[in-house]
Amino acid sequence: MPTLALLSALFVVGFEQLVQWRYGAAGLVGLLLLSVGVKAGSPAVSSAGAVLLAVLLAGPVL
Repeated sequence: MPTLALLSALFVVGFEQLVQWRYGAAGLVGLLLLSVGVKAGSPAVSSAGAVLLAVLLAGPVL
């Protein structure tokens, strides 16, 4: 069980670093809003994070 927790923590940290490297501080804020909103059960906060990430992802296409 500790191995699974360590692997999941490494994945989360790696994913956060990837988002910050690729999309900057705005991507990190969007990811933070999304994760806090899901953990707190707040649809408004998680939706704001999801919209911010979607705008960052679709930015070059628009």
